[in-house]
Amino acid sequence: MREFAALFESLDTTNSTRLKIDAMVEYFRTAKAVDAAWAVYVLVGRRVKQSVGPALLRAWLREEAQLPPWLVEETYASIGDLAETIALLVAPEGASAMRATAPQISLADWFHQRILPLTGLPSEEQRRRIVSWWHELPYRECFLVTKLLTGSLRVGVSRALVTRALAELFGHSRALVERALIGAWQPSADFWIALAQNESSTLASHPYPFYLASPIEAVESLGARGEWLAEWKWDGIRGQIVRRGAECTLWSRGEEIITDRFPEIIAAASAIESGTVLDGEILAWGENGVLPFAELQKRIGRRTLSSRILKDIPVRFVAYDLLEWQGEDWRPRSLQERRTQLQKLLSPQTVIVLSPAIDAPSWDSLAAERDTARSRGVEGLMLKNWQSVYGTGRQRGGWWKWKIDPFVFDGVLLYAAPGHGRRSNLYTDYTFGVWAGEILVPVAKAYSGLTDEEIRRLDKWIRAHTREKFGMVRSVESAHVFELAFEGIARSPRHKSGIALRFPRIKQWRSDKRPQEADTLANLQSMLPTQR
Repeated sequence: MREFAALFESLDTTNSTRLKIDAMVEYFRTAKAVDAAWAVYVLVGRRVKQSVGPALLRAWLREEAQLPPWLVEETYASIGDLAETIALLVAPEGASAMRATAPQISLADWFHQRILPLTGLPSEEQRRRIVSWWHELPYRECFLVTKLLTGSLRVGVSRALVTRALAELFGHSRALVERALIGAWQPSADFWIALAQNESSTLASHPYPFYLASPIEAVESLGARGEWLAEWKWDGIRGQIVRRGAECTLWSRGEEIITDRFPEIIAAASAIESGTVLDGEILAWGENGVLPFAELQKRIGRRTLSSRILKDIPVRFVAYDLLEWQGEDWRPRSLQERRTQLQKLLSPQTVIVLSPAIDAPSWDSLAAERDTARSRGVEGLMLKNWQSVYGTGRQRGGWWKWKIDPFVFDGVLLYAAPGHGRRSNLYTDYTFGVWAGEILVPVAKAYSGLTDEEIRRLDKWIRAHTREKFGMVRSVESAHVFELAFEGIARSPRHKSGIALRFPRIKQWRSDKRPQEADTLANLQSMLPTQR
């Protein structure tokens, strides 16, 4: 654990990409195979099942800190991070030198011998073990262990950066490493050795890394219209159908196996030739076409799929790319070649269908088609160069998304909570409301869209105009109006407002408007899609 703590320190104290990669390469080069596997697991954001909730940890902290409970809570509110609060109060920096002689346990042993066995233990036994760790570990290791317990460790590296470090270490391509890290792999010495030796057998059931599009506004800059395939940007669940051997698996972009959620797609895919991988979108599909995403959510949220649900919310897999054919990786081939073969493959299918190309000869006529997107239940257009290969991640140039303008409304700031990471000492998570008669009803939470200067100014105002405190959350005077953008809206009986917004974010601070000029709930309800 001490070596991993040193790596974390290196990653957390530099903004240099090169230094971060070098630090990871050096750690992986010297670490035991099983420790290296667990380090990758943590660095790419994987989590073990949480065995102890933050409420219990806070209660135990109040008992162990030897401080008045109110002071502990005020400290937590000021710091904004539970693990850091615990480390500062129970394992302060001054005690680290004395604790440096504590027995060393490797990162893998921490998981296998200490953290994972906590599951199923009585609360008192969990408390005894965890508190003893707090008192025996130096500050940095105490912080890390608590983060691993809560599953909220955020490291200053992206998955792509970890992939680059591993590719450099082993001399593999980034694409191979990225693919090896997809799916439900388990951190073990065998996994690490297989990755190091490029054993393709470990990837037998894995999908490929998804290719992601970048946003674009000025499509004329792309050159001739005929060089680009135009498709609808579907509003569903991105997925890959992996058909190899006797198995057929459906993966989400979130790297989850969702095979059992969509039996009709699997039944249709089972008729496709083995050695095929398709990329596409899972959509709720009625007699008149695509249904709102909210309908698909109803199906996803069910533990069991009744015959009624399968009948009321049928689905389709709209395929737009062929990644593997007859066991061969087709990603290096041109989109034109991949789509031609895909069209032949799917010609008799009804559940798995080809994403249609949009017939618009000029950019102007394509813009006119884009204007109809919302009425069609889609998010805009996808533009793909006919000669492009299938990339990994967000590689700019080959694929672009030309989305329609988002919905907007004006909301009043009602509540604020501290942010995370470098913003844990600032109020950056906001709740906004609109008018329902004479009262303001919460309708959206957002935390992005303001500049650093605006955040600092608003934070100062929030602290001076707090009405009530609810733990970390403060209610504030109804004084400030913000314009918010969002991508979709649906009815939701779980929310007090009766609606739920998709991807809300702050567009601008409307200091020119008074709270009375904010939008109404009735106005938002008028944006609800009609059932197609």
